[in-house]
Amino acid sequence: MAAFDTVFDNALLPDGQRQRIGVAGGKIAAILPTTGPLPEAGAVVDLGGELVLPGFVEGHIHLDTSFYGETWKPHLADTNGFSVRERVKFQMQNLASAAPMRERAQKQLELAVRQGTTRMRSHVMIDADVGLSHFESIAEVREANRHLIDIQLVAFPQSGILTSPGTAALLDEAVRLGCDLVGGLDPATIDRDIEKHLDVIFDIAGRRGVGVDIHLHDSGTLGVYEIEQIAARTRALGLGGKVAVSHAYALGQVDAGLLARIADILAQSGVAIMTIAPPNSAFPPVAPLRAAGVTVFAGSDNIRDSWWPYGDGDMLRRANMVGHRSGFYTDADLSTAFDVVTAAGAKALGLDDYGLVVGAQADFVVLAAAHVPEAVVAVPSARRVFKRGVFVAQDGRIL
Repeated sequence: MAAFDTVFDNALLPDGQRQRIGVAGGKIAAILPTTGPLPEAGAVVDLGGELVLPGFVEGHIHLDTSFYGETWKPHLADTNGFSVRERVKFQMQNLASAAPMRERAQKQLELAVRQGTTRMRSHVMIDADVGLSHFESIAEVREANRHLIDIQLVAFPQSGILTSPGTAALLDEAVRLGCDLVGGLDPATIDRDIEKHLDVIFDIAGRRGVGVDIHLHDSGTLGVYEIEQIAARTRALGLGGKVAVSHAYALGQVDAGLLARIADILAQSGVAIMTIAPPNSAFPPVAPLRAAGVTVFAGSDNIRDSWWPYGDGDMLRRANMVGHRSGFYTDADLSTAFDVVTAAGAKALGLDDYGLVVGAQADFVVLAAAHVPEAVVAVPSARRVFKRGVFVAQDGRIL
């Protein structure tokens, strides 16, 4: 019997070494020097000296609400400044005439995979109107695509919890049926009651033994106060490493002294921060937060949906955006931007089988670049994508 299912020869790793990657049972079984004879393997794939990167981690997306691949839907502007509730209203109007959710989700999922995403966290809408229908549809899509990508699902109360009667019970049921985390949304401005909103979320998390990922758009000191409350509950329940705050715009809107204090609280509590590095608003400062020990990761969020018309699902391009918006110029800085969409994302998602190391899933992306900084800046479009050692996508198409 061959020692490996596949040996990937002539691989340029991020540390600059040319190596061979031996894969068995969908995992990296060995990383070997290119000198000497090839080990026994069922197949040998010559990577031609191209750069091999770990599969990208999509840390925040909404598979249930994208219109990618459909007839163009014009963006509707808010009538009185940004309003989450108004956005949700537009979203429900658009969804009413959209293609079946499974079709839309499949197209968006394949868009991500084609560009190198092998792990994903998707939020799925749960409220009194849609019930568990979004979760049920996306759970089916998740199951049907396990050969392409691993997906975590977050039960997301898009319409609030307290202001949407019955939603608390639905969130609990969604987690019981297979959602990996319980979510939340702007406890202060959506439900007007921070304590009760967080009570529901953390009660479910504690009883069900799942993680938490809360959307937080609330700004300034109000948003910072909510982050403090989330961190306190995380510590109280021993959920460090299983809680994330998504967006957290407030962290980019306060002075350096307050940011430093909150960063220390986040680091000690084990609460991660997700950012999309948005183009039109302040966002969590990546470098100071990471320097304090906070896990900062990234996601695409909305792709061509009712919230905005942009998005291409490319996490390497997202690393480029994080670097560009953060003023990252040195090679070390650019490597930091890459870490935000790979290893930091894996840490935030609690993935213990990730990376280009022995024992990890054999998920990797192959592209033409001399090293990670060049890949972040150039964003090469020609890519080969492997999931558990199987060739699944090339140059923008699923194989």
